[in-house]
Amino acid sequence: MSLSSHLQELKKKHQTLSEAVEAAQKAPGADDLEIARMKKQKLQLKEEITRLSTH
Repeated sequence: MSLSSHLQELKKKHQTLSEAVEAAQKAPGADDLEIARMKKQKLQLKEEITRLSTH
C-alpha cells in the first residue's frame, strides 16, 4: 500500500468516526464512555495522519 492510499484510508476512517461521534451525541441515552472511546480513536487517527503527512 502506498503512502498516499494509506493516508486516504486513514482520512476515511477519521471521517467515519467523526460521523459516528456526531450521531452518538445526538442519540438519547448515548453511552458517554463509548463516545469518549471513539473521540480518542479519532484523535489517534488525526495524529497519525499529521505525522505521515509531514514526512
